[in-house]
Amino acid sequence: MRSAKNWKDFELLDASGGEKLERWGNTILIRPDPQVIWHTERPAIWQKADARYIRSDSGGGNWDKATIADKRWQIGYGGLRFHIQPTGFKHTGLFPEQAVNWDWMADRISSAGRPVKVLNLFAYTGGATLACAAAGAEVCHVDASKGMVSWARDNAALSELSDKPIRWITDDCKKFVQRELRRGSRYDAVIMDPPSYGRGPGGEVWKLEDAVWELIELCAGLLSETPLFFLLNSYTTGLSPSVMAYMLGARLGGGKVSASEIGLPVSNSGLVLPCGSTAIWEC
Repeated sequence: MRSAKNWKDFELLDASGGEKLERWGNTILIRPDPQVIWHTERPAIWQKADARYIRSDSGGGNWDKATIADKRWQIGYGGLRFHIQPTGFKHTGLFPEQAVNWDWMADRISSAGRPVKVLNLFAYTGGATLACAAAGAEVCHVDASKGMVSWARDNAALSELSDKPIRWITDDCKKFVQRELRRGSRYDAVIMDPPSYGRGPGGEVWKLEDAVWELIELCAGLLSETPLFFLLNSYTTGLSPSVMAYMLGARLGGGKVSASEIGLPVSNSGLVLPCGSTAIWEC
């Protein structure tokens, strides 16, 4: 497992009984995590949490302290800075385990010795976008949510990267890729972090297992003659890292394919909590 172990402003303090205890800067939150199926003894620090997200039996949930949802603060990772704000869907606007991928991509881009053009799909609040831009890449950031794109632009400003060559696109990722193919656009690297499940603007259902192969095929057509990498991330339980790696290898051929879980070190236990999966094709 690859672990995001270089954080200073974020810390996974403990995990037990279906929940995680996290420090985001100076704020401590308790959030649910279905993978935490063990029931280890909880140390006293659990009592110091500023808020806890409680799931509803009918779906969704809420924070036990309503004021936390209106709170917004900043944390940093290296030279990058991010706005953090608890949302009604338990998220905070950042997936800290992705830092291990940010570091890897930044290293590949900075050591490429040439201009690199990156397409970041399902780009959320821009962690990967900012890491790539800071490393010297030209980035096209695409997400269907106008609010998330705006949040990402705010993060770019916080990180003093507003002057970098970043295109901010609010659009359906598949439709955008199809238009880019018709336009003859090419990219040296593709990042995909699609949701497990969702609905499109017309009510159409998105299910990752059913849609990911077609999207990989479409994105493969956008790669330049000298591609650098193709990174696919997933939080879908039924989509293993090996399956993701097989798809990338089968469609892209050549190069080197690797896959693994990504995770976060747990301070109380010294173990690593698995948080998602990443497959990487690199040339």
